[in-house]
Amino acid sequence: MVAGAAVLAVTATAVWMLREEEVPVLLRERCIATVEGQSTDWSPEQMGNAATIVGLSVRRELPARAATIAIATAIQESTLRNLDHGDRDSLGLFQQRPSMDWGSPEQVQDPVYATNAFYDGLAKVDGYRDMAVTDAAQEVQRSAFPLAYGDHEQEGRILASSLTGHSPASLTCRLRPVDDVAVELPGEGGLTPRAQRVADELAEQVSERGVRPVDGALGRAWQFEGGEGAEGERLAWAVAHWAVARADALDVEEVSVGKLRWQRSEPDAGWAPTQSPLGPSTVDVRVAHGE
Repeated sequence: MVAGAAVLAVTATAVWMLREEEVPVLLRERCIATVEGQSTDWSPEQMGNAATIVGLSVRRELPARAATIAIATAIQESTLRNLDHGDRDSLGLFQQRPSMDWGSPEQVQDPVYATNAFYDGLAKVDGYRDMAVTDAAQEVQRSAFPLAYGDHEQEGRILASSLTGHSPASLTCRLRPVDDVAVELPGEGGLTPRAQRVADELAEQVSERGVRPVDGALGRAWQFEGGEGAEGERLAWAVAHWAVARADALDVEEVSVGKLRWQRSEPDAGWAPTQSPLGPSTVDVRVAHGE
């Protein structure tokens, strides 16, 4: 009986441990954008790179068409991954070749540098706004497989519309909780280093309008004001979607804009009504605080 009880105890413990280990697996981390009934979903890493690509089009005040072309190109070249390998010396999101004067290996593997280099090339293409995605992308990339870019136009349109803020509340991510982060104190600017990093990347990748610390948040939250009217609301949603798409990399736990809020702790809730609504062009971003 003792041996049988021991076996049962070991079995019960094993089942309990298995269940504990399966909890994170049950939450499949994915980010999804849905526009006009059409969806595209990616891993947090891939959606984070998409957010950088589209965010830079917003910062440069380029048309959404530029973002569509850039996203379709990056999907074809790297599946939205910052690759450290490729054909011959091709590297990064856009598989740019240092030997073809795209920059150093380190530069073309920097998503911000690589994306700006792509947009610099696209800006030199006369009439790219009215060109087919395949033709515009090929003018920049000079690929051996030029027709493949057009295969990703639909995904490019969805991500561009969502991440430029033209389609509010259209992007959400299901993420696991932030683990093992240290408690941080606010710095001179009133934000913790973790919150300041998000603000700094926002300024580099989407908008330089600046942020302000949220009172009573111990430096782990800031607010962004998009401005007046429809353009202000669009910019606010561009920032909000960028923050959700980059949440995995930047330890973001909560994003609010207007009357809606995304919470990492509620992975299936998406954008839900908040008890404390903000202005229609105000964004509140909160990062993990540690224990």
